[in-house]
Amino acid sequence: MKIGNEKIKHEAPLKNHKGAVEIMIKELLDNNIIESIEEIKGVGHRVLHGGEFYSDSVVINDEVLKNIEELTKLGPLHHPGEIAGIKAMQESLPNVVQVAVFDTAFHQTMPKVNFIYPVPYEWYKDHAVRKYGFHGTSHKYITTTMKRLLNKEDVNLIICHIGSGASIAAIKSGKCFDTTMGLTPLDGLMMGTRCGSVDPSIIEYICKETGQTVEEITQMLNKKSGLLGICGKNDFRDVEELAAQKDENAILALQMITNSIVKYIAQYYFELDATVDAIVFTAGAGENDIQLREMIIKKLEKPLNIKLDKPANDNIAKFKDNRSGYITTQDSKVPVYVLPTDEEIMIVRDTYNLSNRD
Repeated sequence: MKIGNEKIKHEAPLKNHKGAVEIMIKELLDNNIIESIEEIKGVGHRVLHGGEFYSDSVVINDEVLKNIEELTKLGPLHHPGEIAGIKAMQESLPNVVQVAVFDTAFHQTMPKVNFIYPVPYEWYKDHAVRKYGFHGTSHKYITTTMKRLLNKEDVNLIICHIGSGASIAAIKSGKCFDTTMGLTPLDGLMMGTRCGSVDPSIIEYICKETGQTVEEITQMLNKKSGLLGICGKNDFRDVEELAAQKDENAILALQMITNSIVKYIAQYYFELDATVDAIVFTAGAGENDIQLREMIIKKLEKPLNIKLDKPANDNIAKFKDNRSGYITTQDSKVPVYVLPTDEEIMIVRDTYNLSNRD
């Protein structure tokens, strides 16, 4: 728990989600955040998948919970825990408004040409196979912030949410136009432990070669691939430390993830008709990895005429004097910003607004 700038950490054995909720409420009371549980008017839940059901946050009722349960087939790694958390909150706080904030909601403005896969169309009609996109709460926060910073509603942006999980979104006229993650968060960029876009035939091939099941291979693509699969480390700081020691696989991993990010920036630059108000780096590595940002911008310099302001870039991170700002020179064709994301405040805002409706 974080109160102001202070982190409070207690360890306790937890049998289930209800036990976790009870401890959390006790901490709120013990730290005088609330005087009684009657002060709690709403609870916000980050939910991975809203499918085509939801393009915005909603109050959770029986129908919504049923839809979230149905969407577990699209979010099998995330939804069981999220559903357990919702039910535990409902049991502990039965008279409190529960709100679902969906990772996919912001991306529902994508045009069909950008979300349909070139597979049998019946897969979309009968089984909901399409690109959904994730990290929507983060991309929405950055879009809203950039509208204010640029004093422009119809912003065109390329937002790079680069953390252990990573995605890039193309924002056209203030709305999501395209994004890298797909049916699940496995698609798109190379990530900390996820492979990103690969030839799907690999799955069948490795199943036959090793005797493993589709589920086992998919688990490895989610949990044992990406940076971890290439060099044995999934934290950018650890990978860069290995690279500094001339570890060939760590150097390779950094080159691969840089190329992965640059590829999508270039694609979205053209999708936005070469009319981009800003490129934005956010999330863990996007906000703090000075070296990675420099590697990416260096690759963009000649084709897009984007020039790094090295002193500015070197001085932006959570542990530096500045946490945000732009890191390119004044004569760059497209300015590049670093902005801390704040998914929590977006969840709080939606929960507050929905729980205060008459």
